[in-house]
Amino acid sequence: MLDPVVAFFTRMFAALGRGIGVGLAFLLRPFVWVGSWYTRRGWIMRLSVGGVFAAILVWYGYFLYQTQRWVNFNPDYAAAYDFAPAPAGTGAEDSAGATAAAGAAAGQACRASALVTVAADLVDFNVNQNGWISSMLAYKLGFFGIDWDHTPFMDNKASFQRGINQALRRTTVELVDTIGRVRGTSQIDNNLQSARGNLQFDEETWYIGLNPPGPKTPTPAFYRAAVSDLRAFNTRLVNCEATFDARADNLMQYIDRIASDIGSTSDILRERSDNYSSGWFDTRADDRFWFAYGQLYAYSGLMHAAGLDFADVINSRGVRPLWDRMEQQLRGALNVRPLIISNGSESGFIMPTHLATMGFYVLRVRSNMVEIRSVLDR
Repeated sequence: MLDPVVAFFTRMFAALGRGIGVGLAFLLRPFVWVGSWYTRRGWIMRLSVGGVFAAILVWYGYFLYQTQRWVNFNPDYAAAYDFAPAPAGTGAEDSAGATAAAGAAAGQACRASALVTVAADLVDFNVNQNGWISSMLAYKLGFFGIDWDHTPFMDNKASFQRGINQALRRTTVELVDTIGRVRGTSQIDNNLQSARGNLQFDEETWYIGLNPPGPKTPTPAFYRAAVSDLRAFNTRLVNCEATFDARADNLMQYIDRIASDIGSTSDILRERSDNYSSGWFDTRADDRFWFAYGQLYAYSGLMHAAGLDFADVINSRGVRPLWDRMEQQLRGALNVRPLIISNGSESGFIMPTHLATMGFYVLRVRSNMVEIRSVLDR
């Protein structure tokens, strides 16, 4: 009785094997043709073609190495900082709203800003400790002409770096416009202005561009200059030659802008999750996920640092429990690191929905920030 069943499965697996064989033969045919052509050439031609082929392999091998090796990636990096508490009058708000400059006038010690320190370190992490992927020629050329962001390969680190850069851009804007000057009436700090301009530079510029055509300064060079600008500002701050105005309204505005920033990211995650729930086969889900992850990775350190720079405000306004909870939520979001990003249905059983999970963490952090802003505004 089992003979027909056995025969059926035998035929099925035989047909499957033939199908796989035909598919492999089709995929390997160009390589077989190239190999046949190569063996019929003279040694000079073979040496030249082999050299070009070897150079291409080395080039893409280096690109693969850079995209897969995440140097000094550490979700707990914020806790590794050992910042000294801000002494009174060095930028933390007191009854007179003293800044670093006022502290110097009173003979008090000035100190570097933890927020600026973390911002500089994150830029350094992006372009010095790691290669900046988005402006690499191999990334710009894509996968056989297809943008890497439209494939499930090689784009995770690039998206993660761009997410960090988005948080840094927002932070430097607030440093220039409010935190790094006295109530908006003093002149803009040159170091902060330069850092903001450098970080706003296009993320994908290589050594040669087409718009306009000609040689270019690549993106990482601008971002490296921003590191120097931020650290120069901190040096001046230590020498009481710059201003870090740690008032409640400045912190409130910074938190408000961050909440809007990650709120936009939450909407991007929601739109992708609602309209393209293809599970593991959604090739854009990974770059959406890692961009949001990069933002939260950056804000995890930046908020920890801001909690120290604005300690007087946070403690005097009774915001410390909310602030600590926000930091815990940011750190909790960084535990979500699946091997393969899936954008499945929220009620799916086989394919999970990592975008919805990340969106939940983003909204939870944003909700806490809105609550902190509300308390500061009272």
